[in-house]
Amino acid sequence: MAFNNKSKKSSSPSNFTFCVTLFFLVLFTIPTFFLLHTPITCTTLSKTWSGDLLLAEFAWNKLPFLEQNPSPVALKIAVFSRKWPIGTTPGGMERHAYTLHTALAQRGHKVHIFTSPPQEETTSTFCSDTTNHQEDVNAPSSPFIHCHEGEPGKWRYNKAWEQFLEQNQKEPFDVVHSESVALPHWLARDLPNLAVSWHGIALESLQSSLFQDLARRTDEPKSPDFDKGLYGVLPKLLNEIRFFRNYAHHVAISDSCGEMLRDVYQIPSRRVHVILNGVDEGDFREDVELGNEFRTKIGIPSNARLVLGVAGRLVRDKGHPLLHEAYSRLITKHPNVYLIVAGSGPWENRYRDLGNQVLVLGSLSLSMLRAFYNAIDIFVNPTLRPQGLDLTLMEAMMSGKPLLASRFPSIKGSVVVDDEFGFMFSPNVESLMEALEAVVKEGKARLARRGKACREYAISMFTATKMALAYERLFLCIKEDKFCNYH
Repeated sequence: MAFNNKSKKSSSPSNFTFCVTLFFLVLFTIPTFFLLHTPITCTTLSKTWSGDLLLAEFAWNKLPFLEQNPSPVALKIAVFSRKWPIGTTPGGMERHAYTLHTALAQRGHKVHIFTSPPQEETTSTFCSDTTNHQEDVNAPSSPFIHCHEGEPGKWRYNKAWEQFLEQNQKEPFDVVHSESVALPHWLARDLPNLAVSWHGIALESLQSSLFQDLARRTDEPKSPDFDKGLYGVLPKLLNEIRFFRNYAHHVAISDSCGEMLRDVYQIPSRRVHVILNGVDEGDFREDVELGNEFRTKIGIPSNARLVLGVAGRLVRDKGHPLLHEAYSRLITKHPNVYLIVAGSGPWENRYRDLGNQVLVLGSLSLSMLRAFYNAIDIFVNPTLRPQGLDLTLMEAMMSGKPLLASRFPSIKGSVVVDDEFGFMFSPNVESLMEALEAVVKEGKARLARRGKACREYAISMFTATKMALAYERLFLCIKEDKFCNYH
């Protein structure tokens, strides 16, 4: 870069920060522009598209793969995942991995998970015995878990790789799947049958850092890590662009990420595949009675004008500074609007300080989370993280709830693809306030109609079954070219 070559002349930290910021704003604005102005409808694709799946630049979720048809081949699949969920509140990537690979195992595939020892106390059956285990080749029903030796919760890819080689020698794997960088590129480059799912890339992480700083109040000091992180992100990004080519196949979990991988990371289109995350349709569904019971249980009055809900880690990059400030202003004008906060983190007590209209519940189990979604009128996701695709958005839609979400390419291009699905706002307090006022003005009845549209779309796009069938077809395609032909 030119500003690096001329550092001897003048390169103050402020000028360097400005140059880096401007460079990346231009860099990720171009693919975003094209993404948001060339929509592809689900209806059109499902009825008319045919061809080589490896050339498809849209989400494979938009294509119908027949669930009732068994897989033509029972695949042996190796999965590298830093963690495997055993607790009541696993992270989004862990939940995605569990949902996907459990569904694939239930479709008859032999799925081997290579992961770290669990941090929580669990039964002795969690980590399978690789020496004595005899696979039921005909009817596997759940993934086979290989925990490497070492400190609980600490990922050691070299140990997992040794276990993989041992299993691969017994019977070669048809496909290898890495959840993000669980498998380093210097090992992955020798695997032509590898697919890696990206839950966030460096370019999106930079965008997140910028928006977090822009959301800072004028009287709030800048984070001491901000400049340090900004200075280090350019070489990290350039290095990432260089080593990404070592992975044979890339799975982007949002349309915008797919665009960035093709246009900025320069990965050939035939090696980039968009498959959106899915959630278990049995776990998340409409249940009005369950929602009413939950409201009563946590103390929301029956005459509440509106109930908002937010879920996830209560940390800065999830946008809680925005929601906390905007909601504190909202209730001065609309005191009968309630907020349910499901999650834990540094912002818990700050929400509690807002008064009785805020119900802070902490981290919820799956059953409680299902009740939470059914108890709210609209789900709020004020995230400042453009990377990945938050599962809570899909869970809320599956539960028949409309969305109020940050206007980021990953969300606008893959989730809130229709104005009927809810409201979007720029990641600042003023824009969020405007959106909240619009939500209150619409009222429960109109929001309920939006929720119906959300659930209909979510069932067509975001189920665990849709996701698993798309991954299955990709894995089959990696194994044999004939499965790449879709008609």
